[in-house]
Amino acid sequence: MAKKLPERSRQRTGLFSRLYGSFFYLGLLYPLVIALLASPTVQKHATFKHAWRFPYYVKYDMPEKYGLAPGKTLNLNLTTPDNCTLGAWFVLADPCYQTLRATSPSQLSPLTESTVLDSIKTHPTVLFLHGAGGTRAASFRVEDYRAFSARLHANVFAIDYRGFGDSTGSPSESGLALDAYTAWQWLMARGAQPADVVIAGESLGTGVAGQLARRLAHEGVRPRGIALLAPFSSVARLLESYHLFGVPLLQPLQSFPWGLRLLKRIVHVEFDTLAAVPEFNAPTLIAHAQDDLEIPHAHSRTLVDALLAPLLPALTVAVPTAPGKTLSTEEFLALETQREARAARRGEVVRTTHVPNFGVVEAFRGLRAPVVYVETFWGSHAEVGAQEGVQDEMAKLFGLGVYRQEREDESVVDRMLRRVVE
Repeated sequence: MAKKLPERSRQRTGLFSRLYGSFFYLGLLYPLVIALLASPTVQKHATFKHAWRFPYYVKYDMPEKYGLAPGKTLNLNLTTPDNCTLGAWFVLADPCYQTLRATSPSQLSPLTESTVLDSIKTHPTVLFLHGAGGTRAASFRVEDYRAFSARLHANVFAIDYRGFGDSTGSPSESGLALDAYTAWQWLMARGAQPADVVIAGESLGTGVAGQLARRLAHEGVRPRGIALLAPFSSVARLLESYHLFGVPLLQPLQSFPWGLRLLKRIVHVEFDTLAAVPEFNAPTLIAHAQDDLEIPHAHSRTLVDALLAPLLPALTVAVPTAPGKTLSTEEFLALETQREARAARRGEVVRTTHVPNFGVVEAFRGLRAPVVYVETFWGSHAEVGAQEGVQDEMAKLFGLGVYRQEREDESVVDRMLRRVVE
């Protein structure tokens, strides 16, 4: 007769069996998840989230429904060179809008394109490139439009990329880059000067803004400024730290050299802003919140370091990345010496300001233009650009709002450089 196991032993055996079964099925599921992420279609939807068209059933010709003032916003369409139709809103700068209110206080007529043309010629414009998911009517984006219009005294030109909102087509990296360039050309064709347009990207839009800024630099065109709000350095690097419900899904792959190579191969959308920022030729502001749970603020630090690197002594000793390889004693000491020299030089070229209850502001003069980095204590992912402290740094750097009339005898660039180095 078989001998019965004690009750505690049976419970322990059952627990081990369940754990073993769980790990077994997870092991089978993991390759399936990686295969799904490698699928171009799945990756496109995971990256752009363009199917999430919130708020739903938007009436784009009624921007007032979403919090904008009556007669302040024009709903319009743009046509790209490859025949996609893009939906867009043009929001008047608040001083221009208040002038309209003063001339006809009893009733405001719907905004006309002639008024838009006047405002483009008389006020700076923020070309706003939004993040993944949703539409230009999302409440947290409308909050940005209101802030830029009122606090920065700037027009706001916000587009929905192809496949988003009421725009036609399907999103792709090259497609979104073309959409942003089309919006830029629309402004230029209507009398805007490059020195009067700030390119502002948020989240996914920072990747789009980086590609637009790079293209303009290649064409010898210099915008008024570039603002990257909650940016990532590249999609590939973002995937390396990607978490699904708090689980570092791709972390196991990074433990092996072949896993890193696999990660690079499965990425079909790149948006390599890290490669683009050294070519920026305009004043650049980067802002990120420490409590951003979607994109770690280390990505912004990486971008800032890329802009700062040419000003620092070079590192001639490379840290080994291959498993099992280490530095010799001489190499380690040389690396530490070089790091100390870079830290000392960084302290000389970067002006750091700790702002109580807000965050840290770092400013320096880059090779081509001034750079300001704002790291806030809070603001999460979608709301960092709506913070008044961030907007004030944008106003100072780009000469907007109350800073626009300051020392008009100086060129815009000279004024920006003076503020950074003072």
